[in-house]
Amino acid sequence: MEAGQRVYLPVSVAESKISKRFDTIPSGTLNPNADEIDYLRRLVMYKDSAIIVLNKPPRLPVKGNLPVHNSMDALAAAALSYDYDEGPKLVHRLDRESSGIILMGRTRESVSLLQWLFSNINKAKSSFKVWNDACQATYQRYWALVIGCPKEKEGVISAPLSKVFLDDGKTERVILAGQSSLEASQGAITEYRVLGPTVNGCSWIELQPLSSCKHQLRVHCAEALGTPIVGDYKYGWFAHKKWKQMPRVDIEPISGNPYKLRRPDGLDVQKGSVLSKVPLLHLHCRELVLPNIARFQEELLCNKSDSQKLDQGTKLDMLS
Repeated sequence: MEAGQRVYLPVSVAESKISKRFDTIPSGTLNPNADEIDYLRRLVMYKDSAIIVLNKPPRLPVKGNLPVHNSMDALAAAALSYDYDEGPKLVHRLDRESSGIILMGRTRESVSLLQWLFSNINKAKSSFKVWNDACQATYQRYWALVIGCPKEKEGVISAPLSKVFLDDGKTERVILAGQSSLEASQGAITEYRVLGPTVNGCSWIELQPLSSCKHQLRVHCAEALGTPIVGDYKYGWFAHKKWKQMPRVDIEPISGNPYKLRRPDGLDVQKGSVLSKVPLLHLHCRELVLPNIARFQEELLCNKSDSQKLDQGTKLDMLS
């Protein structure tokens, strides 16, 4: 090193596995400029002493790794600390192409609770009945625009998933387990309902995953329902080739140039609406209901010597 050079090291780098991500992200990313800070803070939908909730735009990666520099976890860790010593930590993910609610923990305790909750909601059991009851009431709901319309207006998809590699040995793909002779599979359950009539060959549907598998909603829509999500070329390529869009592309009304989302330098992308030549993935995490982590932490501190009192005298409220 030379004199005057700076080294940026999070306080928790030796204490938390989460912080190891900074080992592969350039130090410059840890110092977002004013535009990036303003942009990230405008994405904040909710903030309390334990959590921060953001509205993630499409095509903005959630987790950073080389060569991805402008990821939400790295930028948020540097730009959304507010009055805390450290920025928030990521506790769950959305696909890079998806949009919607992203939850981050602001304290070590809240990060642990949320990681436990999102690892497997159905198995997130503790010694506190009040916490277990609240966990059972936790859910996420997504809205997706799909090509076509499911035959049944609502239902439950119970279709295990398997991961396979294509012929190149590098490209990973998730498929319905019944399509593969592989024994390894993961149970996947999704509730769905159609939200309205089919317009221009597309339908809006609501999806509620009851399990957490990679690309679960995308594969269930494309393979189980036969209605791939608009913009999902990985699992719905052939449906997109047959799909007849409305014949126009999003353009700037004055310049006539392709419309772009307004973001800081390096984060601009094409708008990619359903009218665009190449639409973005139309999958949006619209609702997240979970226990009030901040209140649960307070109750634990107040009744840490009497867990029975915590269970009997407390009804943990939910955040939505």
